[in-house]
Amino acid sequence: MISIRSVDGPTADETNPTIGLTRRAFMGCLFAAPFLPLWLSSCSEGDTTGGWVFDPHNPVLGGSLGVCFDPFVLKQGDRYKMWFSWRTQHAIGYTESGNGYQWSAPRIVLAPDPAIAGQIEVNRTSVLVRDGRYHLWYTGQSAEHSQIYYATSFDGLAWVRSSAQPVLVPTLDWEQSAVMAPDVLWDDERNEFRMYYSAGEQYEPDCIALATSMNGIAWTKREQPIFTADRNSQWESAKVTGADVHKIEGWYYMFYIGFADLHHANIGIARSRDGISGWHKHPANPILRAPGRLHPFAWDRDAIYKPSAIREEDKWIVFFNARRRDIEQIGMAVHQGVDLRF
Repeated sequence: MISIRSVDGPTADETNPTIGLTRRAFMGCLFAAPFLPLWLSSCSEGDTTGGWVFDPHNPVLGGSLGVCFDPFVLKQGDRYKMWFSWRTQHAIGYTESGNGYQWSAPRIVLAPDPAIAGQIEVNRTSVLVRDGRYHLWYTGQSAEHSQIYYATSFDGLAWVRSSAQPVLVPTLDWEQSAVMAPDVLWDDERNEFRMYYSAGEQYEPDCIALATSMNGIAWTKREQPIFTADRNSQWESAKVTGADVHKIEGWYYMFYIGFADLHHANIGIARSRDGISGWHKHPANPILRAPGRLHPFAWDRDAIYKPSAIREEDKWIVFFNARRRDIEQIGMAVHQGVDLRF
């Protein structure tokens, strides 16, 4: 079974012993939990730092839809548009919202390609609007490997694949069997597409890498990862993945996932002048932290994954997926003001 996260192994609080459980939270969980389905149990959330606050409506997408994970969100006009990985359907789903927490009934916009032998799931997307078209880079998975594919659309709903062939495959030793979770931006200064992608193990990749392209199809990789786990920082000591990068005022800001171990993850931020080296990590990292086992019925108990951030005029919003046991749902957090306080 591919990329289905488990709860085996140490609990989140074994890597985060400072999180406590208030009497009020405990009593609410104690009395509410026996009467709630697993996907509706959301009586507590983890810690936020650096000015971030979880939205009180969390989770904003999931529940009866089944496992929803790795969102990618754009804001166009007054509408939030989300492409998300829909594991229950093995496909990429799409939904819209006017406020970020009330979403339209989702629809499948891209399913596995029957022309590709062995492809069992498509997921982990990046969408870029350029030259009047939507450009989609996404992960195609088989039981043995993950690769990155490309498609285009005029409305973000009806997609035309560029080919049955992937545009990025694992070729370097450290990429092992998987390249996945692309995040693509157009760099006006360098006149190129930049793809930040995750590579390594199939179950959860290990590091963040960079490739560049003139046309979005033919990519040139850097020979080494540009961002790796930090053995001196417990919350991100095992793996770093799931980059979401924004170039703003001479800095590349990267939201990313840090893994304390295979089953427990949180979200941090780093920035770099060139988007390749010299990354400065936020002093308040991780900015979003899962609550852990002292909040046994929290929807985000075990891990917080894949950020998708939007900078608005007066704030940042980051969408993410989080897990309790094998149920993943999508939530959001808000940072008032655009200064991220590095």
